Amino acid sequence: MAPRLRLLDIACFERLMPFTHAFRFGAVSVTAAPQAFVRVTVEVEGHGIATGAAAEMMMPKWFDKNPAKSPADTIDDLRAGLTRAAAVYRDARGFDTAFGHHARTVGETAQDAAPALVRGYGPAVIDKAILDALFKALGVDAATGLRRNLPGLDARLTPDIEAGRIDGFLAGLAPRAEVALRWTVGLGDDLAELPGEIARSSLRYLKLKLGGDVAQDRARLAQIAGIMARAGTITGVTLDANEQYDLPGLAALVEALTSDAALAPLRERLMYVEQPLDRATTLAHDLGDVAEGMAFIIDEADGTYDAFPEAVARGYRGVSSKACKGLYKSLLNAVRARALNEAAGRPGHCFLSGEDLTCQAGLGVQQDTALVALLGLGHVERNGHHYVDGFGPAPAEEAEAFATAHPDLYEERGGRLRLATGSGALATRSLFRVPGLAGGAEPIWGSLARLTSQSILEGQTS
Repeated sequence: MAPRLRLLDIACFERLMPFTHAFRFGAVSVTAAPQAFVRVTVEVEGHGIATGAAAEMMMPKWFDKNPAKSPADTIDDLRAGLTRAAAVYRDARGFDTAFGHHARTVGETAQDAAPALVRGYGPAVIDKAILDALFKALGVDAATGLRRNLPGLDARLTPDIEAGRIDGFLAGLAPRAEVALRWTVGLGDDLAELPGEIARSSLRYLKLKLGGDVAQDRARLAQIAGIMARAGTITGVTLDANEQYDLPGLAALVEALTSDAALAPLRERLMYVEQPLDRATTLAHDLGDVAEGMAFIIDEADGTYDAFPEAVARGYRGVSSKACKGLYKSLLNAVRARALNEAAGRPGHCFLSGEDLTCQAGLGVQQDTALVALLGLGHVERNGHHYVDGFGPAPAEEAEAFATAHPDLYEERGGRLRLATGSGALATRSLFRVPGLAGGAEPIWGSLARLTSQSILEGQTS
C-alpha cells in the first residue's frame, strides 16, 4: 500500500534568470525569464514531517501562444495557475496518497478557463516537491520510491490502462547511468557557430527548429546537413516544428526530406518530427500518408491525460516527456507506449521522447534528467545551460551545495560552476544516491522572491 500524507504548507517563490543571449519564440526574442520554486511540508503517516522542493522555468509564449497576449501576460498566467493549484492542494486537509492529491487537483481545475498546459503547470511543479518530501520521509531515492510505487499511481486518470500494468512497469524501472545531450539549433542561432559547439560538447544528437516555410526550412536544413556531414559525429536528429505547419505544408516538407539529395545526411539520421500542427487542431486531423515511413510526436498538444492515445489514433507514434507537463503523465504515457507496442507486436513503434530546452542548473535540470533516465531514454533535449551563465544569479553557496551533492554533474569552468557537458552526456548516478527526488541540495530560500502576480519581465522582450 502506498503511504498517505497530508499537506501542511506550500510556499511558492521565483527568481529572474537573465540570459546570456536572446532566445527566440516566434516573433518574440526573450532575454530573461523567471524560474519558479516550490517548497512543501508534508506529514507522512507513520513517518513524520518532511520538506520537499522543486523548480521549473516559467517560459513565455510556450504554454500559451495566444498572439493577443504579451510574453509578460503568459508568465502572469503561469503564476496564477501555480497559485491556484497551491490553493487546491492546501484545501485537502486529510491524508491521501501523493497521486491521490494530484488526481483530486486535476479534477478540480479541469474546468478552469486557462489553456490545458497552463492548468497543468502548477500541479506538475507541486507534485515534484511532494514526491521529494515523501521520498525523504521514507529515506529512499527516486528510483527506489517509484519502483515501489510509493506515490500510489493508479489508472483513475487513464482508464485505457490495465491497473496491473502500472505496478509492473514501475517495478522494472532501471535508470540509465548517463543521458546524451540533444542540442537545439534555434531559428535565431548562427549556424557558423554550430561546428564549434558540436566539437566542444562532443555532440551526437541535434534538434532542429523549423519555421513553417518549406522553402526557407529546406534551405536551412541543407546547410545543417552539410555541417553534419563534415562533423561526422552526429548519429541522430529530430525536427521540431513548434506548431508552425499545416498538412499541405507538412506533406511538402516530407517530400523534400525524402527526395532532396542535399538533405540525405539529415534524413538518414532523422528519428522523428515533433509537433508539426497547431495544438488546437492536432487531434482533429489524421496524418494519413504523411506519416508513412516517418515518425511524428506531439508536444504542445499533450495538454491532458487522453491526448497521447488520441494522437496515436491520428497517426502519431510518440509524445514528449517534460517534467513541466507532469511527471505522472510521463510515467503513465510510458506504460501506454509499452502496452500499445505489445498489442501491435511492434517493439519501439510508440515511444516517449525527452524534451525540454529550458531546464536550469539545480533542481530543474536534475529532476527532469532523473525522469528521463528512469524512462530509459538515451538522449534528451538539454541546452538551457547555453542561455544562462552557470547557476545564473543564484548565490555561490547554493551552486556549491548542488555541485558537492553531484560532482559528476557539475564542473567549474570559466570561474563558474556549470553543467558538465563536455562528454556529450549528463551523468545521472548521483541523482539516485540522495533521498528524495534527485535533489541533494536546496535553493537558498532567502535569496528568492515570493511568487507575485506582478510581471518581472517588463523590458526583457522585444
